[in-house]
Amino acid sequence: QVQLVESGGGLVQAGGSLRLSCAASGRTFSSYGMAWFRPAPGEEREFVARINWSGGSTYYADSVKGRFTVYRDNAKNTMYLQMNSLKPEDTAVNYCATTSWGSSRVDRYETWGQGTQVTVSS
Repeated sequence: QVQLVESGGGLVQAGGSLRLSCAASGRTFSSYGMAWFRPAPGEEREFVARINWSGGSTYYADSVKGRFTVYRDNAKNTMYLQMNSLKPEDTAVNYCATTSWGSSRVDRYETWGQGTQVTVSS
């Protein structure tokens, strides 16, 4: 019954914005780090952004720094990814996940959502 559910994806033009949500249910994830990943060439999934629920620290991939913001609402057990200045190369299924590690490595993440599709047209 522990589950992560992403939402908020869609089709936008280059330069547009989306806000993705990752809602956690079944238990509190306040002691876990959470992150967003997406498929990338040569990798199963690449790190996009993460946030520590217990600390509030945020981290970003170089490719999204200055464009994306990750934040959370602890009362709602929800993590968000505000995506601005979107580029066609941001087109991907975006997945949220939790980890008990302080890490951006995909293999450190233990629970995954089903993903939400972001498509950016040129």
